[in-house]
Amino acid sequence: MTPKRTILFFITFVFLIKTGFTQTFNKAKMDSLFDALAANNKAMMSIAITQKGKPVYSRAIGYSWYGPTKTQADIKTKYRIGSISKVFTATMIFQLIEAGKLELTTPLAKFYPQLPNADKITIAHMLNHSSGLHSFTSDSDFPSWLSQKQTQAQMLAKINVKPDFEPGAKHQYSNPNFILLGYIVEKLDNRPYAISLKERITGKIGLKDTYYGGKINAANNEANSYTWQGEWKPEVETDMSIPAGAGALVATPNDLVKFFQALFAGKLVNPASLSHMRTINDGFGMNLFPYNFGGRKALGHTGGIDGFKSHAIYFPEEEVAIAYVANGVNTSLGSALNGAASIFFNKPYTIPSFKTLTLKTEELDQYLGEYASTQMPLKISITKNGAVLFGQVTGQQPFVLDATGTHEFKIDAVGAVLTFDPANNQMTLKQGITPILFSRQK
Repeated sequence: MTPKRTILFFITFVFLIKTGFTQTFNKAKMDSLFDALAANNKAMMSIAITQKGKPVYSRAIGYSWYGPTKTQADIKTKYRIGSISKVFTATMIFQLIEAGKLELTTPLAKFYPQLPNADKITIAHMLNHSSGLHSFTSDSDFPSWLSQKQTQAQMLAKINVKPDFEPGAKHQYSNPNFILLGYIVEKLDNRPYAISLKERITGKIGLKDTYYGGKINAANNEANSYTWQGEWKPEVETDMSIPAGAGALVATPNDLVKFFQALFAGKLVNPASLSHMRTINDGFGMNLFPYNFGGRKALGHTGGIDGFKSHAIYFPEEEVAIAYVANGVNTSLGSALNGAASIFFNKPYTIPSFKTLTLKTEELDQYLGEYASTQMPLKISITKNGAVLFGQVTGQQPFVLDATGTHEFKIDAVGAVLTFDPANNQMTLKQGITPILFSRQK
């Protein structure tokens, strides 16, 4: 649900696992990985792994609340899971289809005829993100109102804008699809989403720590979220009236692995419904996404809201479920989870050292200034606070730059590297294949 705040980068979560599987599990090595993440302030998070429904590993690191008074997270700490909520919503929609209250071909106009293309948009279109409905979370004004409570009428007005494309023309991720599907669950059940969730899913399979969220409550062992700015700084808090069925749930990783295990075991939907959920078209299921980890096939979903990042996946052949939720991220969680998977599947893996260089504050002065590029319409401002160097894209939050070599700094969370050439007033950004050259403005 959260707007993009890290230089328009997208973190891809990929496990680099080859072939073969063994039940041998090196818990000490897994602990070493999370010890390293915690010791170097790379993440505050919780992870759970199960196989055939049995717990294999569970660990929490960092703090659920960070400030003058700190609260250590534990495996019962609950986190906002963002868009993983969509899988819960999709599950309830298929339950309603199985009950004869809905069909994949039912038009949106049956419920919200005032919305654009409502007579052409179907439940299937919304489930696999091919409706064309515009997602307001990508709009520039979204950060200005994300913390304000919204009524359903207000949300419908924000969705009632020009669509991005005709229904079925392509697939494009859009949160309004699942906000509306959550509203439809409420209409057909004639009760709040939170009660339907409890009756249809959490109460049925014993998820005691999964529910529709409200204002974050430390007394209920709910985590707040943070961004790394030389230390953990609190993030904004989205009002949960906004994401609704698209991203308003709170859970623990232990509950998430139980949910995915139950879903694939046929305890929540019938085989035909599960087949629809996992059938991939143009990279999209209804609402599961495919992952290929070195030949191992998995299905799952990611999530992001405020400073929370989450991922839950299931390997059907191995009957392995892995879920994590982080409330503070200062590294590439894709790399960290690649490590966790490698350790779990007993593949070679070296625990990262996370070593960086320590520079004096006066050494940072040569990099300060505003940089612009002719290759992309971005300006990056380089500033410092003491001996910590920061970069900031106009209109976005600052990010810490860690020194790794001569004039070289990395943005660990997104796998990017900035290399400065102070003498020529230039800076090169590299993330992926093509480097981008920036020039310092005078």
